[in-house]
Amino acid sequence: MDQPRYLTTKEVAELLRVRERKVYDLAAADEIPHRRITGKLLFPAEEIHAWIEGGDGGAPGIRPDVVAGSHDPLLDWAIRESGAGLATLTDGSLDGLERFAAGQSAAAGMHVPEDDGWNIATVTARGLGGCVLIGWATRARGILLADGLDRDVQGFADLKGRRMALRQEGAGAAALLGRLLKDAGMTRDDVLASGTVARTESDAAAAVAAGEAEAALGIGAMARQFGLGFVPLVDERFDLLIDRRAWFTPPFQRLMAFTRTDAFRAKAEALGGYDVGAAGEVRWLSR
Repeated sequence: MDQPRYLTTKEVAELLRVRERKVYDLAAADEIPHRRITGKLLFPAEEIHAWIEGGDGGAPGIRPDVVAGSHDPLLDWAIRESGAGLATLTDGSLDGLERFAAGQSAAAGMHVPEDDGWNIATVTARGLGGCVLIGWATRARGILLADGLDRDVQGFADLKGRRMALRQEGAGAAALLGRLLKDAGMTRDDVLASGTVARTESDAAAAVAAGEAEAALGIGAMARQFGLGFVPLVDERFDLLIDRRAWFTPPFQRLMAFTRTDAFRAKAEALGGYDVGAAGEVRWLSR
């Protein structure tokens, strides 16, 4: 029979020739690959065998120094300016979450709208272990408008029939668009796609500035940078989901130390639309 994708605690204990209590202790200390789904421990079979073959005394595989997930201009700047040495791979909040779950990144930027807030329910439902959700910034998000449309577009419903720069599936802005359409009694067919998908905040703003689109969902910082009209709609939470081990490594400690500097706060103010008062705050911790 084919090997199951996930092993139970009992099966892992038999494989390791230890008591089940030892397996629970290893998982609690985050010393063995595992997932916690609806309160139950499951162990990815391939990762368990790779962990055993690694012969490293129980340490899970080292994650690359990559920040995946959603694009944030302030985060991009801070990574460069702090000298953190982190790479970025930005293709949307949910793409980042999947890459993080697969061990392809040490962190993921997220701004996923939920019924009662942002991000926490999404990462909780994913059943991840050994990670922490750290606050980065609260961002003003709304409608980016081409020149001359400020009088015609006062709210989201006024976008009906307008040409919009749309974000990729899995982006936090795409999820928010779906909620806003529903709240306004509209469907996706009520707005026109501009053509090329905008994969970053700057791509969305650039499409409006270039005349490729009349509007886009974007953040206040991009409206200021590109000289666009801006109708604020929500204050969203942008958080970083970080591997607990990676959190204590020099790249992330250097980045987070930089958020406590005057230079960081001045940059956030200059960009506009940012509140960084809760930067570094622990928003959620995996069990």
